[in-house]
This record gives sequence, structure tokens and C-alpha cells, in this order.
Amino acid sequence: MAHVVCKPCYECKYTDCVVVCPVDCFREGEKMLYIDPDECIDCEACVAECPVEAIYLDENVPKKWHEYIVLNAEMAPQCEPITEKKDPLAEE
Repeated sequence: MAHVVCKPCYECKYTDCVVVCPVDCFREGEKMLYIDPDECIDCEACVAECPVEAIYLDENVPKKWHEYIVLNAEMAPQCEPITEKKDPLAEE
């Protein structure tokens, strides 16, 4: 199991979640963040930190966002790791 970043992060990209991740499993895409499912340890630290409630355990992802499970798995290996807080897109 792994956590998944879903639609509310798209064109928002808050990075509060990144700084609490103990295993640095977040990846930064152009329009949103992704979680590398092979590195996520399901600690749930990121869930409470997400101001737009975009992070779910894969088995709890709302049905309307199920494609984000595959999207995170596909995009995470293509994106650079992110470990520090940055300005979100939502406020630019």
C-alpha cells in the first residue's frame, strides 16, 4: 500500500506534506506532486499536512480519482525528488 496525491493538488502544489515525510518519497511534477509508491511507508504524516486534502491511502482514494493511483506510480519515477517547502502554484 502507498499514499496517493489526487486531483486537489493539481495546479495547487502546496508542499507542506513534503517536509514531514520521513523517507522523502515525494516527487515534483510541473503541475502537482506525486508520491513514489515504492518508497512510501504509509506513515500518514503527509495526510494531515495537506491543506487541500489531496492525499489518500491508495485503498481509500475516492472512486472519481482512481486514475491518480496509476498516475502517481507512472509519474513519480520521471520526476525529481522534493524535500523542501516551496511556494505553491495556487498563490502565484
